[in-house]
Amino acid sequence: MSSLGELRKMALNRKGSGIKAATPDNKAAYIFLAPWLVGLVVFTIGPMLASLYLSFTDYNLLKPPVWSGFDNIVRMMNDERLWNSLRVTFTYVVFSVPLQLAFALLVALILDRGMRGLGIYRSIFYLPSLLGGSVAIAILWRQVFGNDGIINGFLSWFGIEGPGWISHPDYALGTIIILHIWTFGSPMVIFLAGLRQIPDMYYEAASMDGAGKIRRFFSITFPLLTPIIFFNLVLQIIFAFQSFTQAYIVSGGTGGPSDSTMFFTLYLYKQAFTQLDMGYASAMAWFLLLIIAGFTAFNFWLSRFWVFYDD
Repeated sequence: MSSLGELRKMALNRKGSGIKAATPDNKAAYIFLAPWLVGLVVFTIGPMLASLYLSFTDYNLLKPPVWSGFDNIVRMMNDERLWNSLRVTFTYVVFSVPLQLAFALLVALILDRGMRGLGIYRSIFYLPSLLGGSVAIAILWRQVFGNDGIINGFLSWFGIEGPGWISHPDYALGTIIILHIWTFGSPMVIFLAGLRQIPDMYYEAASMDGAGKIRRFFSITFPLLTPIIFFNLVLQIIFAFQSFTQAYIVSGGTGGPSDSTMFFTLYLYKQAFTQLDMGYASAMAWFLLLIIAGFTAFNFWLSRFWVFYDD
């Protein structure tokens, strides 16, 4: 108590003597943050607000935008190609994301067994994720599944005449789904890190109780890995909805035969930079943002029923 009283007297004496208490100087922090804040306003918030305004206008890049109200929204509701592009995109997301995550988890389980040269294998498997969205890989994929590509060449050895994987509407989307599954490296590395965090004592106790590998996976590995699965699921759904390069290169920029690979982003690109209908493209971009936000919110709500944490 006496020490507390002495501290109060010292504070009062300092205040009475005109000596100000030391205050943190945040000027240096603001100076270092200034480039990032300027970039955030100029390159992110500014363009977003501009696109929001343009979504309510008729703008073709050649003339000043003219306010049109909700005309672009009404047009989207009646655009059959837009709804077809959404159907193609939803099909792509529903099939490619779960298959990619399942394959990534399978590879992570194999690598988690402690094989030699783990770093080399991990780098090799991660490489497709770095190159999967590049133009070069999309061109290579077009050559692999072309009429005279590697796949049909392999089938010809057995006397099988392969179809036009890219030129046929029943197979074109499947080739892009396979390309997405092939870029499993990023979620695989995250799964592998999550597997390394599971304590070995759980598996030892389960083995002593007679639990087999399958039982240990569904009773220990999967429940403790659900936060990592949820994280990868949300990220991969967002990335899948934004896929563009693969569909653009593989289909030659046309959206494939009968619009079978006309992704929403590809249709948005064609409206913006082929038709120069920037107002309509801006409305489509915000529509896509709402779709991704809705899927993300739904996943967060659904996670309470299947995602388990240590606490």
